[in-house]
Amino acid sequence: MSLRYALMALLTVEPMTGYDLHKQFESSVGHVWHAPDSQIYPELKRMEASGLLEGEDIPWGPRGKKRQYHLTDLGLADFQHWMAQDLEYARTRDPAHLKAAYLEWASPDAARAHFENHAAYHRQLRDRWLQTVADIQQGRSPMLARRLSNSPAEQHDAIIAFKAFTYEGLLDRAEAEINWAHRGLKLIERLYPAGEVP
Repeated sequence: MSLRYALMALLTVEPMTGYDLHKQFESSVGHVWHAPDSQIYPELKRMEASGLLEGEDIPWGPRGKKRQYHLTDLGLADFQHWMAQDLEYARTRDPAHLKAAYLEWASPDAARAHFENHAAYHRQLRDRWLQTVADIQQGRSPMLARRLSNSPAEQHDAIIAFKAFTYEGLLDRAEAEINWAHRGLKLIERLYPAGEVP
């Protein structure tokens, strides 16, 4: 169901086609809720069928058409209801930490590579979140600019603050994973001095 509300969040900005939603999904809410277009398009059809969205065919190219969606009153009410509810947390699925729990089965080199790769991956995320926070705070986010242009001025400070705060949380998470990976590398050094195999 979170995909549904992620799509609704984007549609609170302005009406969009499925293609536009997929593109914006990748550059905004996709950072906190991943979904391929193979999930997005069927969900849009389900939402339209249930009255949460209304779609209209608009011209595309010389003779083509594409479907543009906007939230209905029912859809907006459903989104606001979801925002007011307590969150149900999903059970954890974390392959990196699962694998780390059994690294005694790996060679020291493989165990070391696991933590090095984990740190490298989260450094990339950290750099992306740093850039995203800077873009939000300095007004360089196109999607945020559109949201602000379609929102009352008295909401602008809250809109910017909540977006930045969300990515700061992702930044904190990336830093924590980098630190965990560095502790893992120290553990490998302690358990296998000079790469010794037990």
